Amino acid sequence: MDTSEANEFDFTLHQKNSEYDYQKLRPMYEAFAEITKDILINAINVGKITVASIDARAKEIDSFGKKSAKPSKEDSNRPKYLNPIKDITDLAGVRVITFFPRTLLDVDQIINEQFTVIEKFDKADLLHKDGKLGYQSVHYLVSLTEARTKFPEYSRYADLIAEIQVRTILQHAWAEIEHDIQYKSVEVIPTQIRRRFTALAGLFEIADREFQAIQDADEEIRLNARTSVEEGKLEVVEITPDALKTFLNKRLGSDGRMSDYSYEFTARMLRKFGFLNFKQIDECIAGYDGYELGRILWGTSQGQMTRFELMLLAGMGDDYIKHHPYANAEWFAPFKMGQLEKFSTAGIAIGNYVPSSYEE
Repeated sequence: MDTSEANEFDFTLHQKNSEYDYQKLRPMYEAFAEITKDILINAINVGKITVASIDARAKEIDSFGKKSAKPSKEDSNRPKYLNPIKDITDLAGVRVITFFPRTLLDVDQIINEQFTVIEKFDKADLLHKDGKLGYQSVHYLVSLTEARTKFPEYSRYADLIAEIQVRTILQHAWAEIEHDIQYKSVEVIPTQIRRRFTALAGLFEIADREFQAIQDADEEIRLNARTSVEEGKLEVVEITPDALKTFLNKRLGSDGRMSDYSYEFTARMLRKFGFLNFKQIDECIAGYDGYELGRILWGTSQGQMTRFELMLLAGMGDDYIKHHPYANAEWFAPFKMGQLEKFSTAGIAIGNYVPSSYEE
């Protein structure tokens, strides 16, 4: 018998035995993946961090089998993983998808606080080193902390390792599309295709940075608007839902019952009326008491948004009805004209405030 044949490693048997062993353990890894996911979700919620999604999974048996049968780079007649159950570290996996690059840092802090981090590596560095196409994401190998494994519900997972992948939603889109790319190595990809992939990867990276810049700019605008409203610099504040909420909270008192949609709808309505800033709005409703107007109509006080709309109605008069989003509804004009008549009967002077411009 040929000695080389006698010493040849049986990869098929190795794969079959590995799959058999893993099949018995997979339910435990499924549970461990879900526990890892739950820990992350709870910490992310407490930290009030917004992410796109968090998914968990245990490695599929056939995928594990194929990976266990990979040959070693140093010796093609030996498997890369002699003890696959121990050596393959992504049996329990969790993926966190964020909207913005900066959120990756928030998730990184949570992972370091909630787990024992065994290893952290940037996928982009590995891809570049191996000469492969790809886009960056950060991978962590983690285990439960010693403090957590002291609790009975966690103790059985003390020796297990989970892989946590963290990437932005654009990075994830690239990773998903990458599965359908025929050429994986820059050494064999045609030059023309390689250039297009390189350009596309650059566009993805620019888009990620630009999304982050837009979020930063939006936060700065919101903060500046709130500060300007508090300081009474109403002429410089553009009408947005967030600025409207700040203005009404200061002008009429806060009302926790109001939804974000209410402020969004009313901000659109104010723009349709032709208001350009909050100085104009303040001038329009000056001299009117929303509580008084509500009592005239219904005998009771009303919530923040209803009081504000009644003040606008009294301040603008017929123009409020003419330019309102519901102006074409048959019921709207008679209903609002009736309210104006009740105000007049009660001695309320109806205004005719006209903003700088109307959206026709």
